[in-house]
Amino acid sequence: MNKIPKGFRAAAIHSGIKSTDAEDITLIVADEPCVAVGVYTKNQVVAAPVVLDRERTPASNIRAVVVNSGNANACTGELGMRNAKRMTQLVAEAVGCAPEHVLVMSTGIIGEQLPMDKIEAGIPEVSDQLGDSESHLVAAARGIMTTDTKIKIASSSESDYSITGIAKGSGMIGPNMATMLATVMTDATLSLEQAQQILSKAVDRSFNSINVDGHTSTNDTVLLLSSGKGETLSDEQLKTFTSEFESVCKNLAKQIVDDGEGATHLIEISVTGAQSESDARTIAEAIANSPLVKTAFAGNDPNWGRIVSAAGYAGPTIDVEGTSLKLNGTELYRDGAPVEFDAEATSKGMQTNREVFVELTVGDGAGSATYWTCDLTHEYVTINAEYHT
Repeated sequence: MNKIPKGFRAAAIHSGIKSTDAEDITLIVADEPCVAVGVYTKNQVVAAPVVLDRERTPASNIRAVVVNSGNANACTGELGMRNAKRMTQLVAEAVGCAPEHVLVMSTGIIGEQLPMDKIEAGIPEVSDQLGDSESHLVAAARGIMTTDTKIKIASSSESDYSITGIAKGSGMIGPNMATMLATVMTDATLSLEQAQQILSKAVDRSFNSINVDGHTSTNDTVLLLSSGKGETLSDEQLKTFTSEFESVCKNLAKQIVDDGEGATHLIEISVTGAQSESDARTIAEAIANSPLVKTAFAGNDPNWGRIVSAAGYAGPTIDVEGTSLKLNGTELYRDGAPVEFDAEATSKGMQTNREVFVELTVGDGAGSATYWTCDLTHEYVTINAEYHT
């Protein structure tokens, strides 16, 4: 069962930002000031909430995070920044803290001003519904969705602490995060330095290792909130926590890719034998970014040539004669040459399984990395062609 860690409450309501009746304002509140750190988009064009949150984190006095969906508040100029700050003021009045102790996230259409009349009414309403049950968590996860088709929640619980995260994202997903938001809460006691180090490392191996369309967005934000309601972790416990936290982030990241707009396959790309971890990531990213690779998977085509050639142009040096490839456990290419395989059976295996596993060896080096992507379908084009108009 997913649960909200001790010291936090959450809620979500429909305020009218979205034209449907779905929740569109989510509020997460810490009962007491909490540690908060963030990792943000590397796009030079950033939304007002990103600017605000960058200025306010890392911090040990954060009381709340408010999220609106349906409107990104990006490319909205000075008024957009005033509106983001106004959201923090409204939350501060509702929960009894300073506006500077509130963070904001927004997601949705770029270039439109927030409907502040709806937000002015919605934030007091959502604050009245705060709670710590699983239903409150589920509502909060629904409230941050845009083109997502399903909520994204992941948890891990040990005897000394719990970790729970919610995320959104299904399109405009590329390395250095994408149109994705995530808030991961824990009741473990962490220092600012520990929290930032743990989050940054986990993001590199999770949210920065996924791709739907290679488009890095303006609003990407991942927050780690620590209420400190649990005991201070020993060195051994901290190692376990770090591993569990990374697992939660990977779980959320994979859910984002699996919900990729129009996707019919979740693809895991494992690269081994590279000269470094960085080289392995670059190679895996090149494969994940290739429209030819992604469309081959959409057609259940075990076209190994597209995968191998992408590894070749990725940049890092590979051992061409030592390169081998398996797809769903079936060997397609070994030591720089194709091998005989049953293409029809391999294609059928792809067709009947949503998950596809690519194992690529590019030499005998120690570098390895895992990357997740999805296929590129006609439905993706339809969704994004009609998104705004």
